[in-house]
Amino acid sequence: MRHGQSVWNAADRFTGWVDVPLTEKGIEEAIQGGKDIAHMPIDEVHTSTLIRAQMTAMIALSQRNDGKTPVFEKNGQGERANWNQPRGKVESILPVHVAWQLNERMYGDLQGLNKQATRDKYGDEQVHIWRRSFDIPPPGGESLKMTAARTIPYLNEKILPSLESGKNVFISAHGNSLRSIIMSIENLSREEVLKLEVPTGIPLVYEYENGKLIRK
Repeated sequence: MRHGQSVWNAADRFTGWVDVPLTEKGIEEAIQGGKDIAHMPIDEVHTSTLIRAQMTAMIALSQRNDGKTPVFEKNGQGERANWNQPRGKVESILPVHVAWQLNERMYGDLQGLNKQATRDKYGDEQVHIWRRSFDIPPPGGESLKMTAARTIPYLNEKILPSLESGKNVFISAHGNSLRSIIMSIENLSREEVLKLEVPTGIPLVYEYENGKLIRK
């Protein structure tokens, strides 16, 4: 699931790695998205380091009635390394893994700028190239190709092994990090992925069958 509408989605600003929260509409989207998948079993959760994805995950999971408690897997340091760990065996924990590799594409010098004002300054064509080309990054930022260079290894090394072991996985991330993952899963061409739009707050469901992820 892509996170619900964020404050800067609503303000039409380039967000990237700037850590802004959801709007009221984004919260409502996360609630509805959670209701849509409440009947599906979930064994582990993966989300980015950014609050809009984490809010979406927690709000969506709050719509479940399976008795599981989402618990963030965090690594402390020194004597506090295990302070956030439950004592004893707790059956109802739903582990939540936080990974920077799932963060949104970093928009560099465009982060925080109004999108229309940026078009007015640089022209529609140039902004379209920065936003929708596969391998041309915005100034100081990441291209979709560069984003895929971190999301795909995470998919292969952290998520697919869980699916192979029979677990059901929920991912809460971002438009471009999910686009790069979907490109890999569905074997999309560069031209096809540039046309791919990932809506906010709407779950995309895949089933793992014979070593492949099939969209349902």
